[in-house]
Amino acid sequence: MTDGSAPGGVDIELDLDRAPDERPAPPSGPLPWLVAAGVTVLAAALGLTLTLRSGSTPACAAGRTLAAAPPAGTATHSGKATFYDSNGAGGNCSNPAAPANRLYVALGPTEYAAGAACGGFLDVTGPKGTIRVLIMDQCPECAPGHLDLSREAFARIADPVKGLVPVTYRAVANPPLPGPLTFRIKEGASQWWFAVRVGNHGNPLRAVEVRQGDSGPWRAAVRQDYNYWLIASGAGPGPYGVRVTDVYGQRVTVAGIRMAPGQVQTSAARMYPAGAVAATPRPPASARPSPTRGGGTPTPARRPAEVAGTSAPVPAKADPPATRPAGATARWCAG
Repeated sequence: MTDGSAPGGVDIELDLDRAPDERPAPPSGPLPWLVAAGVTVLAAALGLTLTLRSGSTPACAAGRTLAAAPPAGTATHSGKATFYDSNGAGGNCSNPAAPANRLYVALGPTEYAAGAACGGFLDVTGPKGTIRVLIMDQCPECAPGHLDLSREAFARIADPVKGLVPVTYRAVANPPLPGPLTFRIKEGASQWWFAVRVGNHGNPLRAVEVRQGDSGPWRAAVRQDYNYWLIASGAGPGPYGVRVTDVYGQRVTVAGIRMAPGQVQTSAARMYPAGAVAATPRPPASARPSPTRGGGTPTPARRPAEVAGTSAPVPAKADPPATRPAGATARWCAG
């Protein structure tokens, strides 16, 4: 915003109600040229400042404005990698713990996309080779293309002494699944406030829907940046049907999820069969603000691991893939 004053502390006053006074003849010599040059420079500076203050955006700068979206599809991206240690915690994606193989990555806010990247995998290639890592955390200070790998993952692709190395990376579509889908109702949930975390889905998720029983209407849950899916007004006392859709349109419906806060409920359904070929991903929706709830505790970045129990498998059925338009997102401005 502008306060009406010229930049650089220069005040320009024009009195339009008073006739101009008589002025002496301009002096001869180089002074008029110097004055004219100074006025020209000042005018150019004022014009540039006013252009910037008016909100005009250069074409290339506009191209650098990136929509928040997780890596998806088959595109290969160039970037850089550093490393950190989660100390066994499951990161901002609310994993119960770091994966047993300790191969994980934190993404910057643009690619973490308010939790939309959680649960996906990247193949990352560095000077020493390629490694597959689970997206489980957010790196608040990382720009797009900056991967903050686990110490173990970094050591597989580069010498840890370097600390920072160039890499290429791409999303992994339909990676092998560690097991069937899991569901964890968040502590504090009830029939009046519903929040669930879905695990073992392999690809980033596009939607989670919930209904009371087997025949109620489906209600869309809202993803939180800590990777729980929320219905702020509740979904009833349960048991619930939960319908899960990934970014490639693969959809599975699981029945019999109980209102059992803090417990991991393991289903009998996998998100897709082994060897399934992923379709073109749908362009992710923009991040939505998280509804608030009294007494609810948002999950902080790189938070401590949660302790979860295990339940018996619940029945499930697979739905046909949903269709979607293909899309692409420009990531960098050329040059």
